[in-house]
Amino acid sequence: MRMLRATTFGAIALTTLTLAACSAGDVDTPEGDPTASATGAAQAPTASASASATDTTDLEGQTVTVVTHDSFAVPDDVLAAFEDETGLTVEFTAPGDAGALVNQLVLTKDAPLGDVVYGVDNTFASRAIDEGVFADYESTAPAAADAAEYAIAGSDALTAIDYSDVCLNYDIAWFEDNGVPVPTGLGDLTDPQYAGLLSVTNPATSSPGLALLLATVDEFGDGWTDYWAGLRENDVRVTPSWSDTYFVDFSVPNYGGDYPLVLSYASSPPSEVIDGEPTSAALLDTCFRQVEYAGVLEGAENPAAGQAVIDWMLSDEFQASVPDNMYVYPVSSSVDVPEAWAEYAPLADEPHTMDPAEISAHRDDYIADWTATVLD
Repeated sequence: MRMLRATTFGAIALTTLTLAACSAGDVDTPEGDPTASATGAAQAPTASASASATDTTDLEGQTVTVVTHDSFAVPDDVLAAFEDETGLTVEFTAPGDAGALVNQLVLTKDAPLGDVVYGVDNTFASRAIDEGVFADYESTAPAAADAAEYAIAGSDALTAIDYSDVCLNYDIAWFEDNGVPVPTGLGDLTDPQYAGLLSVTNPATSSPGLALLLATVDEFGDGWTDYWAGLRENDVRVTPSWSDTYFVDFSVPNYGGDYPLVLSYASSPPSEVIDGEPTSAALLDTCFRQVEYAGVLEGAENPAAGQAVIDWMLSDEFQASVPDNMYVYPVSSSVDVPEAWAEYAPLADEPHTMDPAEISAHRDDYIADWTATVLD
């Protein structure tokens, strides 16, 4: 995934760090080193899938509309090179964070918002697939074999682009200055010494929020609502979006909020390194593995151009831009992540996961029970 320097972060953070992020299919993720080569082979093309990367010779002068969550970012030169190569004009529209994005895709499926979507993650993807939002497409672009390692079983509708771990982050200096021990996992957070310190996002409107909810179901089983009742008693703060929790609430120097514990990503801390010193870190025992996908919209006006965008997102140029611009790990095994990530942005060795069938079957019930427990 990716990292900005502290001197430039403030100016572009709102467009680069807000991740939303992924799917309820059967997602398999590589173990160990996140930059290790993926070994999964690409799936056989279906009748509706391309047998090769999309032919762009007939796209000259056309426009393609890319629907994204509001944290999508790509360097101007990488975008310009794609437009020059294909002759396409790329337009972007961002309805909100990943949860809001999927809601809008479902509501507008009979009149699609664009041609191709980026940013549906593995916590919401099954809903979009079940609703028939996406058309099948299988890319054979450079990173397609690596992307297949995260494929959703039984569907060719979505292509993995990047991944990360949703985790709680903490303000290093706050805990040192206040003599409070850093929590070691989710179970610690109902302790009264952490009362009023934690800001999270609503799982009904935010994919990181849903990822945290699923992590607690995975850890506490049938007792997960009791756990959230304990967090409510401990004055947990709930915001509508990741950007509210991270940019507004986080107490680290870059933002100066009131909460030293916030929901974010394992790949967020490098953006908070100031003068070579980290100001935040992730609690890796709290993480849920998140994958972000792209897909061509069913009924799109320009599906061929949408396919070309997916091929582009799997190109070496786009994949190499992902860490520094969206703070997530690229799926491609042929591009490098910043060296600082090994120190400041390691992924969890054993992230929380959930069977995709369970997410699909129980997502709405989980959210309803969470709402009744935490907000009502």
